[in-house]
Amino acid sequence: MAWPVLAAKTAVAPEATLVYHFRPVFTFRATVLDTPPQGRVERALGRIDRVSPGRIEQPIELTPFSIDGKQGFNLHIGEYALFSVLENDLDSEADLSVHAAAQHAATELSTALRAAAEQRKPAVLLKGAALTILATAIAAMVLWVIRRATRRMVARLQRITEADRGAGKLRWARHGWLLVQRMTQLLLGFLWFGVAYLWLTYVLARFPLTEPLGERLSGFLLDLLGTLGNAFLNAVPGLTTAVVILFLTKAVNDAIGNFFAAAKAGRVHVPGLHPETVTATHRLVSILVWGMGVAFVYPFIPMSDSDAFKGLSVMFGFMLTLGSAGIVNQLMSGLVLVYSRALSVGDFVDIGDTVGVVSEVGALSTKVINMRNEEVTIPNAVLVGSPIKNYSRLAGERGTLVSTKVTIGYDTPWRQVHALLVAAAEQTPGLRCVPKPFVYQRGLADWYVEYELFAHMDKPLDRIPVLSALHANIQDQFNSYGVQIMSPHFVRQPKSNVVVPPENWRPPPAEGADKTV
Repeated sequence: MAWPVLAAKTAVAPEATLVYHFRPVFTFRATVLDTPPQGRVERALGRIDRVSPGRIEQPIELTPFSIDGKQGFNLHIGEYALFSVLENDLDSEADLSVHAAAQHAATELSTALRAAAEQRKPAVLLKGAALTILATAIAAMVLWVIRRATRRMVARLQRITEADRGAGKLRWARHGWLLVQRMTQLLLGFLWFGVAYLWLTYVLARFPLTEPLGERLSGFLLDLLGTLGNAFLNAVPGLTTAVVILFLTKAVNDAIGNFFAAAKAGRVHVPGLHPETVTATHRLVSILVWGMGVAFVYPFIPMSDSDAFKGLSVMFGFMLTLGSAGIVNQLMSGLVLVYSRALSVGDFVDIGDTVGVVSEVGALSTKVINMRNEEVTIPNAVLVGSPIKNYSRLAGERGTLVSTKVTIGYDTPWRQVHALLVAAAEQTPGLRCVPKPFVYQRGLADWYVEYELFAHMDKPLDRIPVLSALHANIQDQFNSYGVQIMSPHFVRQPKSNVVVPPENWRPPPAEGADKTV
């Protein structure tokens, strides 16, 4: 039985690049005489460093040789060997001969050696130092100008913001000012970084040894600008399409807005669209229109298919999933509240322990100003689950109806009580004489009659002071005519029946009261 022969895999040493004075010269890939590429780099650097100043200006020569059937070239200055370039060092994907690779390495090494020789000349150092000082002075002046201009711009914006806030035009002035400060700091930092980058690029390029670093920085900046320019040019068609779609979306939304404005003003009548629901319906339709517009625009936005946009979409979806339950509940409750037309802005309502005027019906909550001039915010979900008494919905032009109760004994003619209560209401400021106040007898109790006075008023928020004045006038009226307001409770039955004889049915001020009232 023959056993298969397993060949052991030989580890391939990683390639190494010979860099001299920041200049890449050649990349070694082959192992020669058990010396890996990194070892060949170290040997080559040691030989190059030992090149005498007198040989630096001499040309680098190429001498062909062969090893293990592979062609190569030795690089040397005169009889002083530097390093070798082998056929195995070439990149398999590069269409380059061994001689061309060796010639390119010789050219790069010659440039590096000449730069080292130039760096030792005092004239070159003095010229570089002088240009560095000049560039530093110019950079410092530019930074000073940028800082001064930024301070003036920020001071002017602050004056404008403070003036608008003092005039009451911008309630968000303080937050806007913080945003302006942060944007100014970001712009200032970007400008300072740009000036420092250009200064460093220029200074490095003034010295032969660091010239490659300056070229790399300059090349990076040019590549970045070129990439941004190409990206902008490639994005122009998509941006143009997006702008057109957004413009059409705005035009459609404006047309819909004009329609709803006409419906709110009463110029257009649509079945099922009431004045109380026009604003909410307009918002829903606008959200739907803009949502469709954004959905159409999204594919044309630059980098919309990138991983960054996908990550943002996942993040926003996760946030909405976690926090949308309560918000959606409030939003749906707000829609139920609006389309049920239970209340609207300006209505005088009674909601649980809160009695006041509705000042705002929002998507998430409703604000009510109570009698103490306090703004009470009620979540829409709570509002939908509570009974709502709306005193203004059916009032129309007659005003809000208010009432108060008194209990009077049976020995007082009811016509006189009616007249006294109506007279008190007519003398109370804040209550309307038209429609005329009226009185109902709410109940015939064991010891007294319960009367309730109703009157109309125009300012629901003045309910408490108006009722206080009405109670005072009721006391004055009853005291003036000797009518006792205190309800009698008998300990024992009087000897005679407590009744009002017919001749006393119309005492003042009820002389002209109708007999059928």
